[in-house]
Amino acid sequence: MLVFDLLLFVLGVPVLLAAAYLFFATLWSAKLTVPVPTGALRRLRFVVPAHNESVGIAPTVKSLLAVDYPSELFDVLVVADNCNDDTAEQARLAGATVLERQNAELRGKGYALAMAFEALPSEVDAVVVIDADTLVSPNILRAFSARRDIGAHAVQADYAVRNPEASWRTRLIAIAFGAFHIVRSRFRERMAVSCGLRGNGMCFSAELLKEVPHNAFSIVEDVEYGLRLGEAGHRVFYADEAHVYGEMVSGAAAASSQRRRWEEGRRALIREHGLRLLRAGISSGKLLLLDLALDLLVPPLSRIAVASVFGFVLACVVGLPLSRALFGFCSFSVLVYVLRGWMVSGTGLRGLLDLGLAPLYVFWKLTLRLRGSPKSTQTWVRTKREQQ
Repeated sequence: MLVFDLLLFVLGVPVLLAAAYLFFATLWSAKLTVPVPTGALRRLRFVVPAHNESVGIAPTVKSLLAVDYPSELFDVLVVADNCNDDTAEQARLAGATVLERQNAELRGKGYALAMAFEALPSEVDAVVVIDADTLVSPNILRAFSARRDIGAHAVQADYAVRNPEASWRTRLIAIAFGAFHIVRSRFRERMAVSCGLRGNGMCFSAELLKEVPHNAFSIVEDVEYGLRLGEAGHRVFYADEAHVYGEMVSGAAAASSQRRRWEEGRRALIREHGLRLLRAGISSGKLLLLDLALDLLVPPLSRIAVASVFGFVLACVVGLPLSRALFGFCSFSVLVYVLRGWMVSGTGLRGLLDLGLAPLYVFWKLTLRLRGSPKSTQTWVRTKREQQ
């Protein structure tokens, strides 16, 4: 029995490392200090890549134009990429400048962003990337300008859920975002490493885009570019007080398609960069590279949770004290991490009650890999919005 206990304990060490990462992130997840601006406000530009977003583009543009920032110091540029609806017209009517792009071969958000960045006027200090289904907090540009004053060249705002009231699924997504986007980002900011890019609410200085061109065209172009920035020595700062609110799908079919594309793209990055970055971080002693590797290699929360609970139950049933302690700590770490995510998610009592449905959500995520790979991780596939 001791041999079996030791064997299960050794097999549980990777789970322990992942759970410990979440545990320490939870301990260091208090609200961050907001930097005080030290210089003049900077000239900024919102860039909104859009593909067939006729219904939702106007509210997004109006939200951006209503931010608390001098109107002469920012503008809104929408890149209507391979649209066959009136996205461009609706964006212009809402007050945005519009670039229209048509290329049947080179399609996707990365190409739309590349076009916008190439057309950047010399007087613009930084660009802010916003998805076409997003509302923003009024303070977002002031938060980014303040980070530029302290030397940040890349900044990520909090990425939250715009429609948590739509269903139990969107509330669980809001809790997951709270854990992943807020808890982990606050921890990583305190460690002075990169908080990572989330694809929405990203700010890049014009200087940075010249030094490290945004040649990222996969379905996870944000993660891809974040890795390149880290290898170039730039960390992504986290703007805790600024928020972008993206719309999440509540239906299982659309959510499955969206998640499968994202996970396939992320797996490709893990295969290409995970161990390489880990080796580079260890050999160079650079915490920035080591953290980027860990962020890639730490499994999704659903898998950590299943492994922790399964290991704990098995150890309890068979009577394995060492393994029971290890998997007990892992299960506890996952629990406090999830509860902390709920605390910062703003979903209230209803969100807490919906955590009772978390096993269904975990099962849904675990079965995604059994449904085959999506057709492409390159093509811009538009997810159907709730209002359509």
